[in-house]
Amino acid sequence: MTDVIAIAPRTCGIACDMPIQIGRAPDHSFEQPLGLLSDCHRRIEHFLKILVRVDADLSGGPLTDDYRRALDAALRYFETAAPRHTADEEDSLFPRLRASDDPAAQQALALVDRLEHDHQAADVHHAAANTLVRRWLDDNRLVPADAAALRDHLAALQTLYAGHIAVEDHELFPAAARLLDAPALQQIGREMAARRGLR
Repeated sequence: MTDVIAIAPRTCGIACDMPIQIGRAPDHSFEQPLGLLSDCHRRIEHFLKILVRVDADLSGGPLTDDYRRALDAALRYFETAAPRHTADEEDSLFPRLRASDDPAAQQALALVDRLEHDHQAADVHHAAANTLVRRWLDDNRLVPADAAALRDHLAALQTLYAGHIAVEDHELFPAAARLLDAPALQQIGREMAARRGLR
């Protein structure tokens, strides 16, 4: 398993069309680290969709228990599991691509610079959104200015991740599969497991 969040299969009772069950076995194992990174993208999309959905439904208004659980689960994911995903890429995958002497690696490295910039931008928006959602959970509502700011940060994250994930899933990860040999990929998988306290 990768990042386990202890919530029920249905994250909320708000008729979410969000079938991912966090805690279930991922499609790939640590022996397939590139596939596992892509699996993590599905979780990022899932939990961002939850934040957007609750915001769209309530616009900073009072929270029911179901909406509160949904926000809490999404925040816990982005505060704990998502940073490990970033480290998987920036500390394990990207350095090995940079170390490759294959001429084709240069094209992949151009993508890496952009992707690292995306990570930095996402961190800024996540920090702001998390502060606002925590305030919402604490106060049971957001003042209009905070509700508008949250919506802006979530919209920015949606736009950023749409492009970022597409580039990684369809360009960078296939390039890495061609450029990195089996021992390098195995070591990436071991490092990913170690970040999660697994062998």
